[in-house]
Amino acid sequence: MPVQKVEKIWMNGKLVNWDDANIHILSHVIHYGSCWFEGIRCYETAKGSAIFRLREHVRRLFDSAKIYHAEIPFTVDQMEQAIIETIKANTMSKCYIRPVVYRGYGDVGVNPLTCPVDVAIAVWDWGKYLGGSSHEDGIEVCISSWQRNATNTTPALAKAAGNYLNSQLIKMEAILQGYSEGIALDRNGLVSEGSGENLFVVRDGVLYTSPVASGILLGITRSSVLTLAQEEGIPIRETQIPREFLMIADELFFTGTAAEITPIRSIDHIKIADGNVGAITKKMQEKFFNVVRNGNDTHQWLRFI
Repeated sequence: MPVQKVEKIWMNGKLVNWDDANIHILSHVIHYGSCWFEGIRCYETAKGSAIFRLREHVRRLFDSAKIYHAEIPFTVDQMEQAIIETIKANTMSKCYIRPVVYRGYGDVGVNPLTCPVDVAIAVWDWGKYLGGSSHEDGIEVCISSWQRNATNTTPALAKAAGNYLNSQLIKMEAILQGYSEGIALDRNGLVSEGSGENLFVVRDGVLYTSPVASGILLGITRSSVLTLAQEEGIPIRETQIPREFLMIADELFFTGTAAEITPIRSIDHIKIADGNVGAITKKMQEKFFNVVRNGNDTHQWLRFI
């Protein structure tokens, strides 16, 4: 679905008109993928508009750029205020937020160090990423033939645009085969994550999720679910997961800023349990949506604006 046009985009400290938010064709990012970004949501809660875990997202953006020797020319506080300013300039009560840091026009060789580091922030309205009834009914997924990049190739802890070439292959393969999403394995054949989501497995009341060593992005919604599960006294195991463990799971669900908490009802046409949303998945949805929809935040996760 195309992004709906809004009035303003923030670029390098200024709000510019949508149609004027352009970059040079020889910008380093276009040729070499030198870009780092975040996906953040602003929710229209029962207590007012609020951004979910803004500080954690902005910190991860700075971490991603740092790994690639890119110094963002703004402070964390300035970036947070710029995000709030962009939302207000477009008079949006809820939106998806995309801050982008990228290497701009300069040297067209592989070496990026002489290129400027530019920053932009866009916002738009974005509903359920994996489909209208995905939260209620779950989705059908497959194991991708494409592996996640090995941990010593491109850094998984950086939310870098180049990493999403791998994600695109996983996603396209799944869509072309009739699935909503694909799950990638790591270089050892163990479960990593979806094309743009972390994965959780429930078996006998225990919540399993893959570790950093499996090439996952340290998701902020993933972190939130771990906290909520701990509060419920649900046992948690961060451990390597064999692919067949998914097929005999009691429950599976994705987490992510875009996906939020999305149940999985089948994998490679094998039904997960009875194919319905499981009790632990429902509990995690209930607790998560109580924060972002009702505004009942006991963790200081919401930045009201």
